[in-house]
Amino acid sequence: MLVERIENRWLAAFTRTFTLCKVQPGEVVAILAETQSRRVNVDLARLALEAMGARVFEVTLTTPALTAPAPVRSTGASDAIGQLGPVVAALARADMVVDCTVEGLLHAPELPTIMKGVDGHMPRLLMVSNEHPEILERTVPDPALEGVVRAAMKKLRGAQQMHVTSAAGTDLRVNLKHGDKQAVVGGVWGFCPKPGMVSHWPAGLALAFPAAGSVNGTLVMAPGDVNLTFKSYLRDTIRLTIENDSVVAIEGQGVDVDMMRGYYKAWEDFEGHRAAYAVSHVGFGLNPAARWDAMAFYDKRDCNGTELRAFAGNFLYSTGANEVAGRHTLGHFDLPMRGCTIRLDDTVVVDAGQVVSAALV
Repeated sequence: MLVERIENRWLAAFTRTFTLCKVQPGEVVAILAETQSRRVNVDLARLALEAMGARVFEVTLTTPALTAPAPVRSTGASDAIGQLGPVVAALARADMVVDCTVEGLLHAPELPTIMKGVDGHMPRLLMVSNEHPEILERTVPDPALEGVVRAAMKKLRGAQQMHVTSAAGTDLRVNLKHGDKQAVVGGVWGFCPKPGMVSHWPAGLALAFPAAGSVNGTLVMAPGDVNLTFKSYLRDTIRLTIENDSVVAIEGQGVDVDMMRGYYKAWEDFEGHRAAYAVSHVGFGLNPAARWDAMAFYDKRDCNGTELRAFAGNFLYSTGANEVAGRHTLGHFDLPMRGCTIRLDDTVVVDAGQVVSAALV
């Protein structure tokens, strides 16, 4: 197990990332944490920001009691703020928010209000994923990644359909424009220099939140693909049948299949609906510095797995909450897959797990 302490190289990684965020002397920067946050990351953030001349304040909230039927992981929807008005107001007035909560604020209900700011002043927000600082050191944002991600986002916005296939048997179609509705496209490259921007570290992916009724087909997860909610590499093959956005059949044999079925069922029984089975977002990784095999080197407590969402050429299929489609649930799976071919209309942007750079220009 790695030791969590202040190291100069990790402090340098935070300084480099905040430099890309264009932190200036005198700027007011809020660090949001909770009692279960990885304290070393909070301290590294504060020390780096203070050395850069920022005026830093920290808000540390008590991690709420668990109310869910099963452990909640990798949602990007922290409930630490709990709609506390003074906390939201303080964050909205900052120039920048450094989010060190366990789950992150990317899909938290308070985020839109925070990012709206006050009196025309909008903050920017960087989510520091709940990783050991060695992982953050390896994945310090590369400025060149911004152009690659922006190009991929442009391709997604201009496409009618995403078609995903693989040698394992995946054949999935996502209508990015569905009637008068269309998917909401996003992307992150790991830094946020402008007001109103939201990013996370590690980063490097483009994705889409499809409108309701947009996703149909078969998703075949092969050994070596990843279930990030469980922080595990699959040993078994799992075949998911998806109809009208929702997983309607989970086929295969082995512990991986049984665990996926059990986790889905826990949310279905608890919430009384099947939103946890439905698509949240789809996308693909673009970060050559992120590694598929990274989880093999860390204890589960040392990593959050955000890096594996971003490794170059992966197809990321996620189920759970999707505000665009009007679905809300805390049950969530992030499922990065290798070896897939991704077509946006007639353009192949990922070929058997390899990013086609010429297609992203």
